[in-house]
Amino acid sequence: MSLTVRLKNIGILKQAEFSLGDLTLICGENNTGKTYATYALYGFLQSWSRFSPIQISEDQIRNLLTHGTFEIELTQYVEQANQTLIDACKRYPKQLDEIFAAPEDTFHNSKLHIDIGENNLRNREINGKIRTTQEGNFNFSKHIGSEILTVTIEMEKEKRKIDSHFARMCVELAILRAFFSDALPRPFICSVERTGAAIFRKELNFARNRLLDQIAKTNQKVDSRELLFEGYQNYPWPVKTNVDFTRQLEDIAKSKSFIAKEYPEILDDFTDIVGGTYTITQNDQLYYIPKGTRPLTMVESSSSARALLNLSFYLNCIAQKGDLLMIDEPELSLHPENQRRIARLFARLANIGVKVFVTTHSDYIVKELNTLIMLNHDKPHLKRVAEENGYQDNELINADQVKVYIAEEALMPLEEGQKRRRRGHTLVPADIDPEFGIEVGSFDKTIDDMNRIQRDIVWGAK
Repeated sequence: MSLTVRLKNIGILKQAEFSLGDLTLICGENNTGKTYATYALYGFLQSWSRFSPIQISEDQIRNLLTHGTFEIELTQYVEQANQTLIDACKRYPKQLDEIFAAPEDTFHNSKLHIDIGENNLRNREINGKIRTTQEGNFNFSKHIGSEILTVTIEMEKEKRKIDSHFARMCVELAILRAFFSDALPRPFICSVERTGAAIFRKELNFARNRLLDQIAKTNQKVDSRELLFEGYQNYPWPVKTNVDFTRQLEDIAKSKSFIAKEYPEILDDFTDIVGGTYTITQNDQLYYIPKGTRPLTMVESSSSARALLNLSFYLNCIAQKGDLLMIDEPELSLHPENQRRIARLFARLANIGVKVFVTTHSDYIVKELNTLIMLNHDKPHLKRVAEENGYQDNELINADQVKVYIAEEALMPLEEGQKRRRRGHTLVPADIDPEFGIEVGSFDKTIDDMNRIQRDIVWGAK
């Protein structure tokens, strides 16, 4: 399945359409709508399954909790699952004020539509996991050619004290993911505020613990959840996500991702980009350990170490095949050489089943992706160039795996009732040539202008 997103009146974006590739880039000048598109997509992927009309019987839930596993015939839920997606698209714009932490009714005229194409459920293999707050998970799987979904509780029976309502929610989510996991991936986002979340991690934990202590001492009836999240209400969802993820690193660090198990060489290369490793102690102290020096706190660490913190724990601990890794400005605080290397990392992730979505101002990232596309041909001289410059086959990527959009003001498609096309902020697809790579005019013009000015300075007198 493929995912196409159509947006209308979301922030500065008047009308826009984009499709997800294995690797998707949105480029453009400042204040042209890149973050609006990113946050709108992230918010939808985080919330669409809330509109669940799936009906599960009490006997099925009781059977799951008693035996730890049961099977579900998926065909009976096709209509309900499709209606879930329709309802989610209709209701989602009402959540945009909260997602963007905007004043009420800011997005009252906004629209979002998701098109996932044909759903060939029978021809897909499905493997997924829903993490619980306890010591265990809900696993679900389906074999190619089958329409039976198997749901299993990964937890020791004596510890299996799970609320039936919570179990029902997990089963509903498992069914929906079975239908839509290919098209509506599990998102993980690194916002540009990630460096701040890293440096103030200890203060955030202290504030939370002090508030919990005050709640415990009071005799009044208080909504602890409301108090705990009251301070987050003025921040967009991706910022809250980064804050919460950073606060939970002690628990997150106990898990191993499929990358850690199957592709440890990717993590080795990423460690080289970071210039060291991260460690978290049993008393929840977080350190960055540069090669050959003592451990550093986040306050002492470089901005690049803080910028890559969440990405490191994601790759090492929780990454799953089929995920969508979203990174706002991955070039943040990185030297140009490491910007090139992070582009190669993205290509490797895309090639092992993790979709990557980035917004960027980095010509180095775009040009390095061009190189990976251009080298991906069976020609002797290209193989020689790749070998001489240290490129690996698993870093090369096909042009049809990549989608690139330019956020800019341009002519938009005609709407019903219009006679003339109007100009507005939108997303314009960039041309991607298998032999010459990606064409991003705004970067090229800026570089050409700089080169022209320098030529005039050096040679103008002659």
